[in-house]
Amino acid sequence: MKKMIRPFAYACCLLAATAVSTHASSSAQKPAPAEIVKMLQEGNSRFVANKSIHPHSDTQRLIQAGKEDQGNYAYATVISCSDSRVPVEQIFDAGVMDIFVVRVAGNVVDVDEAGSIEYGLLHVNTPVLVVLGHTQCGAVTAVTSEVEGHGHALERNIPPLVDNIEPAVKKAMAAHPDKHGKDVIPYAIEENVWQGIDDLFMKSPAVRELVKTGKVKVVGAMYDVATGKVEWLPEAKVSEILAKVEQNPARAMEAMAKAGH
Repeated sequence: MKKMIRPFAYACCLLAATAVSTHASSSAQKPAPAEIVKMLQEGNSRFVANKSIHPHSDTQRLIQAGKEDQGNYAYATVISCSDSRVPVEQIFDAGVMDIFVVRVAGNVVDVDEAGSIEYGLLHVNTPVLVVLGHTQCGAVTAVTSEVEGHGHALERNIPPLVDNIEPAVKKAMAAHPDKHGKDVIPYAIEENVWQGIDDLFMKSPAVRELVKTGKVKVVGAMYDVATGKVEWLPEAKVSEILAKVEQNPARAMEAMAKAGH
């Protein structure tokens, strides 16, 4: 009986994954944001259970990619760390043209990353943005060491890359004054996810509008490099950050770049 159930379950998963592609190619209509988050969660569950179906990874998909607009297919934008232990498409059991991925050390959101996210949400038309942190993040660890006064010399381009992380580390330290060194790092890594969302909202009026109108859902998540499991952070926190940013006079107000730029 079990031998019959497993192929049936596999086929059901394959059909579910293929449905997104088929539907998109006919009308470019994407699933609702909540449904896409569920798809990502289910993909990660398959990955953790070693039951990945590796959708959209065949020659036919490559032919589509060479001929068709990714905006008709990609259903999520994910900003993650560049860390080699965080293979984004694999951990969500996704394939070619499924996820618009932005990768940078420390999953920070500065100008380049904010622009890439805007492109993913507004031009590739993905209804979901995932800001993905991960355990054992080297960038957050380095900044934590620096803030605590025992950092080490870094190449000239690294400090301006990771300076966005410093506020997150300081918030984590303030919230957990009894934690120091390696013990505060997990809190700082999670706080860095929220910092990235805050930085994005401060820099992008266009993204704020998409979220306020319900066209896009922004979610924070944490990936455990030792287990493969993604922990989804409270969505209410995103709303709190957005409300706070909307009251901040320093937030960017012009959604569009000036002509000639």
